Amino acid sequence: MGFNCGIVGLPNVGKSTLFNALTQTAAAEAANYPFCTIEPNIGRVSVPDDRMAKLAKIAGSAQLLPTQLEFVDIAGLVKGASKGEGLGNKFLSHIREVDAIVHVLRCFEDGDVVHVEGSVDPLRDAEIIEIELILADLESVEKRLPNMEKKAKGADKDAKAQFEIMKKVYKVLSEGKPARLAEIHADEEKEFRILQFITAKPIMYVCNVSEDEAATGNDFSKAIEEKAKKEGAACVVISAKIEEEISSLESDAEKQEFLETIGLSETGLARIIKSGYSLLGLLTFFTVGPKECHAWTAKQGSTAPQAAGVIHTDFEKGFIRAETISSDDYIKYNGESGCKEAGKMRLEGKEYITKDGDIFHFRFNV
Repeated sequence: MGFNCGIVGLPNVGKSTLFNALTQTAAAEAANYPFCTIEPNIGRVSVPDDRMAKLAKIAGSAQLLPTQLEFVDIAGLVKGASKGEGLGNKFLSHIREVDAIVHVLRCFEDGDVVHVEGSVDPLRDAEIIEIELILADLESVEKRLPNMEKKAKGADKDAKAQFEIMKKVYKVLSEGKPARLAEIHADEEKEFRILQFITAKPIMYVCNVSEDEAATGNDFSKAIEEKAKKEGAACVVISAKIEEEISSLESDAEKQEFLETIGLSETGLARIIKSGYSLLGLLTFFTVGPKECHAWTAKQGSTAPQAAGVIHTDFEKGFIRAETISSDDYIKYNGESGCKEAGKMRLEGKEYITKDGDIFHFRFNV
């Protein structure tokens, strides 16, 4: 099960620098000119989880296997991208394939780094990209509506449902608003997702500030935080340069010491990864034993059999029950035996909804 976040933004806002730090590689060339990223770079990163080391220590696990997210560094967007300006067509095709959008905004002044719009204004920059994405969605709907209307007049129930959704989306897009603001009912969610509107994807704004403002933010980042709050979007303040410097340090102790000297408790990257995980509506469950402590990713609301299917399809098909312990109880009562004695191990059936931090031992029959 792969989940990915596309890193987008205008040229020269720090996207590739951020991507390099995220993946701790130099895979993306960070250069001071537009379009240095043409093909999207892809990197998988581990999701930080303090519980894993504690669980592994108690179980004597030989190996730790954290859950992961994929980040895609997509070419910088410019005005007119929806009409193919710059690398617009490639940008739009790549962004349609990601599950969520990480929108990097330049919130720092630096005369040595050119800004494609000539000045620093993250609210304007956010609007430029949003407008281009809205225009791309609008063009897509206009092309698809006539054909969908013909299908809807026939016996195709799915086409009828999609046609009604597309009309709702067309209305909000025509008003210059993203597709996510359309009134979509619960029974329409599945069809809405199938239609793959770019502006329906969940969004996280990443405010890239200067090194001396990483802990406090600035007026630019505060304006974006306010915007995110109004939209129900996520927002993280980071300094891409600091993150790149931290990622080059070898030991965790060095990284922690560096963070403390600049007034931070955790890296901006850790906050981005956690926020991205939350943005996608994901949770973590564990399988724990002497061989390995393995973190797995499931969608919030997944049943126990669906969680089992993340590990192997046979586990879901032949699901019988799940021996279940919460990770908090596992840590508190020092492992499986202590949890059994305290009555904290449960047998859960097919209807059980997986909770974040559950430790499962699946019983199945194939």
